[in-house]
Amino acid sequence: MRRVVSLYLPSWPTDRLRRSGSHAAPPDEPLATVAQDGARRVLAGLDAAARRLGLSPGMSAAQAQAMIPGLHLVPAAPAADAAALERLGLWCQRYAPIVALDPPDGLLIDVTGATHLFGGEAPLLADLSARLERTGIAARLALADTPSCASAVARFGQGGIVPPGGAEQALAALPVAALRLGGEAVRALQEVGLTRIGGLTDQPRAALRLRFGPELLFRLDRALGREPEPLAALVAPETPCAALRFAEPVGARESLERVVADLCARLVPELERRGLGARRLDLVFARVDRLDQAVRIGTARPSRDAAHLARLLTERLPLVDPGFGIEAAWLGASRVEPLVESQASHLAAGPQAPDLAALVDTLLVRLGAARVYRLAPVESDLPERAVRRVPALAAPLGTVWPADLPRPARLLAPPEPVSAVAEIPDAPPLFFVWRNTRHRIARADGPERILGEWWVAEAEADLIRDYYRVETEAGERFWLFRDGPMEAQGRWWLHGLGEA
Repeated sequence: MRRVVSLYLPSWPTDRLRRSGSHAAPPDEPLATVAQDGARRVLAGLDAAARRLGLSPGMSAAQAQAMIPGLHLVPAAPAADAAALERLGLWCQRYAPIVALDPPDGLLIDVTGATHLFGGEAPLLADLSARLERTGIAARLALADTPSCASAVARFGQGGIVPPGGAEQALAALPVAALRLGGEAVRALQEVGLTRIGGLTDQPRAALRLRFGPELLFRLDRALGREPEPLAALVAPETPCAALRFAEPVGARESLERVVADLCARLVPELERRGLGARRLDLVFARVDRLDQAVRIGTARPSRDAAHLARLLTERLPLVDPGFGIEAAWLGASRVEPLVESQASHLAAGPQAPDLAALVDTLLVRLGAARVYRLAPVESDLPERAVRRVPALAAPLGTVWPADLPRPARLLAPPEPVSAVAEIPDAPPLFFVWRNTRHRIARADGPERILGEWWVAEAEADLIRDYYRVETEAGERFWLFRDGPMEAQGRWWLHGLGEA
């Protein structure tokens, strides 16, 4: 099912001015942009402080200054706002290939099939919102099945996630202006008491068409998903790309595989000409109903191997719904890095390390980036901090684990409490109970005392752990620790499993 994010920027003109440094108004003082409306100067863009003080777009600039003497006014620059919005849209392609403008102060992102890369819809929205907030851009986000529904909820509602199939319920309480109707149509509806979208869905369609014209039903059907709503995706002019248009619509899996191979073969020469390798490819299929389908793949290293890139894209084709047919296809390298020619092999060369890039790329496409990684050492005494995940093909960090410091094959995160009994202080336990199973210890080694890292957190100044490597009578090996001396009634925990 299609899922679209609406990104509404209520104070985009003033946010752009503050970020560009072109205006020296303090962040806590109201700022507004002014446009010329005939002989009048009216407010165009407002920041949050100006809105809180009761100002609104369209208000006379003279009246606004009379109300708020300290108001900072700057001439409006619609062209600069639009150019900056397009740049922001290109940046938003980090979340999905299809990003469209929703002028003058919004963007639409088709995240169909891309939310799993961020852990789901809610984490994706949280990540986007946090990044915008850190850069000083006020935003309200909504996610729904259709662009019109998402835009209406973001602009006239509270934002958030509309569950699949929940467009009608989410729109019911919103004003009819949320359907992007003209001012006259909105006034005509309000005159007969139809102020909410929910009231429209209860009326006979024939009567609505007769009285208010076909545009009202068209807008309503788009918001509810009954009419297709295409998005014109942004494309950076510098993006290496290749495109195909077909005389007849295609849709068979074999045909799409040939299209992918042809596009990769066309794209690689352009990458070679620029000395670049692809790190991320976006493949967009234009359906005859204008509802584009997009897939995205990434590579662990820059690549311009056409056959390899085609195989990765083919892995994602099951996610493509051709509908009534696909009439065009576009392939772009939305993320590239320099790639110089290198000698793959030589007769006099010695043994070479295997190139795992192709394997890693295949695993990334099939499993997702979050599940393909390697572990790298970190300088820390606490075992749970002594390791972190890095990209599978990341360069060595220069840190290694001490060879004389044995650690188990698997750490539990977090450690699990166990019941244990020891004969004397500082002695290993005789047995312990973990998950309702009693384990009697045959051999043990320890203790290895680890102290807290007081330079990381003051609360760790008194942290003490005594670790023991133990082997049970059944031959199982565990890594136990006590979080304090026996006389201090320290508790026992299981932290690791396997050979240490």
